[in-house]
Amino acid sequence: MKSPVIAVCLTTLITLSTPLIAADTQAPPAYTESQNTFNQLFQMRLAIQRSIGAFYMFNGQEQDQQYAKTADENAIQATRYVRNLTTPNSPSAQDLKAQLLNDVNAYSAQLDRLISAIQEQGYSDLQPVADLAALNSNILKNSEALVHVIGQEQHYTAPELTQLAREQSLLMQGIAADYAARSASVGASFFADGEKQPLDQLSKQFARNLSFLQEHPSNNPSTKQSLRAIEVKWRYIENSLKNYNENSVPFVIDKYARSITQGLEQVAAQYALLNI
Repeated sequence: MKSPVIAVCLTTLITLSTPLIAADTQAPPAYTESQNTFNQLFQMRLAIQRSIGAFYMFNGQEQDQQYAKTADENAIQATRYVRNLTTPNSPSAQDLKAQLLNDVNAYSAQLDRLISAIQEQGYSDLQPVADLAALNSNILKNSEALVHVIGQEQHYTAPELTQLAREQSLLMQGIAADYAARSASVGASFFADGEKQPLDQLSKQFARNLSFLQEHPSNNPSTKQSLRAIEVKWRYIENSLKNYNENSVPFVIDKYARSITQGLEQVAAQYALLNI
């Protein structure tokens, strides 16, 4: 039978040791905060890309109301992500967050006006669409700048493969939005991300990055399987994107791009857990 004194001592030792062990296994608060901020900004950028892509689909696919709903819901999500961001410490980061919030609010208002105009008139003038694309571009640029400032401020950089998988998600969503913009006949100048790179070049960039991810030695069986599933879907639409001036298949591109983006989000989450 154990001595009561020894039992009490053991209980006390375990009680005292447990929080110390837990504290040692936790990441520093600033690091965790940076991870959350980076993820929120990534999700915000993805939502704003989905929003403008859905708007172009609405404008070009016989005003399908489901696309209008998707565009609006994603704009609301993007605004929520910005509002929920932890207030940065530096004045420059605070200014960027304030500008970002102004931009997403302006984007949402412009989007609502455009959808209402199309629903009432059956069309929209090109200049308001160009204004929406410009706001989209500003949001992407300011959010990227905010990521850079916060990363410097908190001495944090996202792991390489996690970051690349996220960039691939954004690139895929941007490609789909640009393709939808062309199909909606709003003009090749109105790109969702403000850039004027041809779709075939963007497609080649996506293919190179996907190959890099697949061939990286840090992959485990789970990430390899996820990337293989993404590759199968990518191969299905790759030629259509490279030959975008020949046959227009916006519904197919939109459907597969959404699935590829979701797959890449899953891969990014897997990489984040592995801290790679």
